Amino acid sequence: MSTIAMPVERTRARPRIGRALLELREQRERGDVPGWVLVTLMTAGLVIALWAIAGPALVDVFQTAIDRVTGV
Repeated sequence: MSTIAMPVERTRARPRIGRALLELREQRERGDVPGWVLVTLMTAGLVIALWAIAGPALVDVFQTAIDRVTGV
């Protein structure tokens, strides 16, 4: 059985490729965070705006429904 000797450059390149792929994966994952933060902030802003506009009407509808159920 004969073994084939691997060139030194090829064996040294593997850890570099592994590190490069790991760094690329970390950069890609970090890139998603600002998008999710923006979506969360925009959603919170919409909820606050809708609550400010429709809040009193929703409270009135709820109070009317409770009054009808309780018979007041």
